[in-house]
Amino acid sequence: MLLRIIFERFTAFDHLEIEFSPGINIFIGKNGTGKTHILKALYAASDITRSQKSLGEKITRVFLPSGEQTGRLVKRSAESSRGYVGIYRRVKDRKEEIAIQLSLSNHTRSYESARTTGDLKQWMEAPLDSAYIPVKDMMANAPGFRSLYNMRHIHFEEVYADIIDRAYLGTLKGPMDKNRKNLLAILQNAMDGKVITKKEEFFLKNKQGELEFTLLAEGFRKLALLWMLIQNGTLSTGSVLFWDEPETNLNPALMKTVINILVELQRNGVQIFLSTHDYVILKELDLQIQEEDRILYHSLYRNVATDEIEIKSTSRYQDVEPNAIDETFGDLVRREIERTLGVVAD
Repeated sequence: MLLRIIFERFTAFDHLEIEFSPGINIFIGKNGTGKTHILKALYAASDITRSQKSLGEKITRVFLPSGEQTGRLVKRSAESSRGYVGIYRRVKDRKEEIAIQLSLSNHTRSYESARTTGDLKQWMEAPLDSAYIPVKDMMANAPGFRSLYNMRHIHFEEVYADIIDRAYLGTLKGPMDKNRKNLLAILQNAMDGKVITKKEEFFLKNKQGELEFTLLAEGFRKLALLWMLIQNGTLSTGSVLFWDEPETNLNPALMKTVINILVELQRNGVQIFLSTHDYVILKELDLQIQEEDRILYHSLYRNVATDEIEIKSTSRYQDVEPNAIDETFGDLVRREIERTLGVVAD
């Protein structure tokens, strides 16, 4: 499992160190506080154990700085400066944690010039299955996009091509365990069907027939993607899921099902990283987790004095501070009271 990450003058961060839960990690904070950057850096470090790309190349492909100039990932400065990101994990059958670090300067032109250090051999020899679900849904355009991305140089972060490749993976050999069957049944009930693939095109199959993804509501496409990742074994014990704003285009009524699936995945040994701006996600997690579940809420914010991004982490929703989502929700309630009563609420 991923243990922690350290940033030094990397993208939006001057210095930031985060310890992770082996279960669910949820990142909240205002826009521009680096939630997606954390998920992308962790995903890049996870993916290279399967893709066998260098850390510099994967981070460049995932963040996609202008002109693919890796040095643009260093925190902006008028002077020469260096950036660094270090990722730490624990590997089965090893007592000691292992780590890899990427060092670069703002003059680094290409990923080949970025320097990777640490326990690289051990890191690459210990495969870590992972999936990154981006904000934009790509499943409806998978056949055309996949071919275009493989044949042409197009300006898309690699997370979009990667998640399509994960969805196309075949089913694992051997019998399916009871936990996976139960999760698939929950999703099939919520979206009223299961997913099939024909000539690289996805369909939702149910009693009424086969509905192509281009005609399927995007919220259902998200549930269908989860179904595929569970069904083909991408999300299984020891894997990692990164999901950027799962609430996007998803009816709040379906959020109970999504959180139910995520909590159960965590109980089955999947480590989860979410970023969100949604109050319903936070409250569903708060209502559904039990004492034995492992969760950390990470609140990102800018220090008023320094204008640098800092973080506070807690295992209790009630202790999240600052909580930009709760503050906004509270402001809406206050304004509604004022309008209803015609007075200024305390």
